[in-house]
Amino acid sequence: IAHRLGLIPLTSSAAMQMRFSRDCDACDGDGSCEFCSVEFNLHARAESDQTLEVTSNDLRSLDPKVCPVDQARAYQQALGGADGFDPNEQRGILIVKLRRGQELRLRAIARKGIGKDHAKWSPAATVTFMYEPDIRINEELMDTLTLDEKRSWIESSPTKVFELDNVTQQVTVVDNGEAYTYDDEVIKKAEAMGKPGLVEINAKEDSFIFTVETTGAITAYELIMNAITVLRQKLDAVRLQDDDGDLGELGAHLGGP
Repeated sequence: IAHRLGLIPLTSSAAMQMRFSRDCDACDGDGSCEFCSVEFNLHARAESDQTLEVTSNDLRSLDPKVCPVDQARAYQQALGGADGFDPNEQRGILIVKLRRGQELRLRAIARKGIGKDHAKWSPAATVTFMYEPDIRINEELMDTLTLDEKRSWIESSPTKVFELDNVTQQVTVVDNGEAYTYDDEVIKKAEAMGKPGLVEINAKEDSFIFTVETTGAITAYELIMNAITVLRQKLDAVRLQDDDGDLGELGAHLGGP
């Protein structure tokens, strides 16, 4: 139960203003004050023969700014501000199932942390990086293909990168050309059709696509901006050490032979 509770994402927009419990002087590092922690309570009891599912929706926070992500989205939906939210599909994150007569009562303390210490504190769910593709179609070779061959070539791409114009019958790159995943399937298909060089795809080394998906604890924008802030702080620390002439092993590495 403790493990499942620890992995429930909580709204963390105010986390940057909170203190780490180890550095909090208000509670001497105990992690039990309003400056470095948030208290949650839960009480559930199964009264009927039907199995009772206890979820994150049953958690009650003493700080309205910090709550399970799905509770926050339900609240936003009630105010008309959460697009694509279906309350019938969002039943909360399952914590435990209770049978008739079983009861769960607990008090939980949420503290600020970073993903480097434990994955439960990481607000990032998925992060991907790829160079932006530069896609160029050889129009002369493309004109030698029949309509069926063009359709077959377009369908060989696992992602929707190309489309056939119904008016001009020309193959074009869709606006979302970044959907290309460097799988080379269209290149292999062109070679199998006896049309090598039908398309040329290269990576733009000065332009890349950075995709970030969060757990909902904070928005992707907040995640990126907070990461940049932390990175700047670390670079400033290195710069100060450099001014003092005491970089240690890092200085030896940067100085080279």
